[in-house]
Formats: sequence, structure tokens, C-alpha cells
Amino acid sequence: MIDSFFEELNNEIKKGVTEKEHPFRFITMATVGNEPVARLRTVVLREVSKELILSVYTDNRTEKIQHIKMNNLVSFLLYHPEKMLQLKVEGIANIVTDTKRLTATWNNIQPNSRKDYITDNSPGSFIKNPEHVEYLEDQNYFTILDITPTKIEYLKLQRPNHIRVLFVKTNNKWNGEFLVP
Repeated sequence: MIDSFFEELNNEIKKGVTEKEHPFRFITMATVGNEPVARLRTVVLREVSKELILSVYTDNRTEKIQHIKMNNLVSFLLYHPEKMLQLKVEGIANIVTDTKRLTATWNNIQPNSRKDYITDNSPGSFIKNPEHVEYLEDQNYFTILDITPTKIEYLKLQRPNHIRVLFVKTNNKWNGEFLVP
């Protein structure tokens, strides 16, 4: 019985990549650097491997990259309003350095979307006018973050009883236990 909940979360996460309108496409990511407060931002889920490694793209000058270099433990929050399904994912972030993978992925990004990774100034820099962002011609700051989940908390809001399950990955196997919702 508990395996069916893991199967559902696995399928729904993967739909976040394959279905453009799926609510798990845009997810909330939390990082913590050396400050005692979590930093949240919305990211786009770009890839999900068979092993459930979640990948997002980013500019390697962002604050989240600096946080991950200090503390590579991250969290994601995903919510599906129609299914009343919330997933909290905790995992270990890895900044991809494989140049072949980075180049191949970069070459598949639409030219218009590449602008997110080629600004002259780093994301979060102050500017006087959003119409005057300068872009680089021959350089990019594109990178990929791979997040390997270690815990996933499943919460399905339904009547008569909500269902809450904590899945923990141990020795490459997901084990689940029901929790009080």
C-alpha cells in the first residue's frame, strides 16, 4: 500500500518535466548559506532521472550557488492544487562540472531562453532600468544543479483522512512510514 504513494509522487514529479502546464514544473527551492535563514526562490524543474535526481538550470553567479558551496543540503516544495498533493523534498545538491553535459544541454536551450545566463552583470545586481540589461556575445554562466533526494514527505489532503508519508532513502532504497497528517 505504501509503495503506491511513492509511485504516485515519482510519476507526478516526472510529469513536471514532460508536461508544460504541470504544477510541479515551477517549484520552490530553499538553500541556507552561512546565515541562519533559509532563502527561497522559484526554479524550473528541467530534468528528472530514473533514479529521481532532480535537475534545475541556473546562472553560476547566483546566490543559490554560493549557498550550495557553503552548505549543499537543499529543499524543494512542490504543490499540486487539483490533486491537493504537497511534496517536501530534502536532498544533496551537486553543481555539475561535466563540460560535455553542460555544452550539450546549452546547445539544446532555445536562443531566447539563453538570455537568462548571459547577462553582463550577475543576477541580483542593482540596475537603474530593466530595459538596459546588457548581454554578452560569446560567454555564458550556465550551469546545472543536480539534487539527489534523501527524504521526500508526501502529503495528500483528502477526506475523511489526510495521508502523510515520509520516505527516506537508505542504501539506494526508498523506505516509507506513515505519519500523523
